[in-house]
Amino acid sequence: QVQLVESGGGLVPPGDSLRLSCAASGRSFSWNTMGWFRQAPGKERDVVSTISWSGIDTYYADSVKGRFTISRDNAKNTVYLQMDSLKPEDTAVYYCAAASQRRFPLVTARDYSYWGQGTQVTVSS
Repeated sequence: QVQLVESGGGLVPPGDSLRLSCAASGRSFSWNTMGWFRQAPGKERDVVSTISWSGIDTYYADSVKGRFTISRDNAKNTVYLQMDSLKPEDTAVYYCAAASQRRFPLVTARDYSYWGQGTQVTVSS
């Protein structure tokens, strides 16, 4: 079956960096838009960043522009999220998502068919 497995979350102080990875298995997503979402306690799941099938086009939420970088390696069926200059407000569970289409950008959760289990990111001193 299709699986998306995130890794790389953790507890870091403000200003630090983390790199999240999302490895897909069960089918190739080389031709699909993929994205990262996050959900803080008591809040809705919001888009963080998305990337086109080729990796050429990227989208970032205003709150992370200039600090986060999304990338993908289609040969490895993996997408990454490099998070720099982390802030306490970045604390959330981060989810990897894969769409069943190539349209871009896809910035709402309902546009995605496959989801990972989530990885906790906590930014605190």
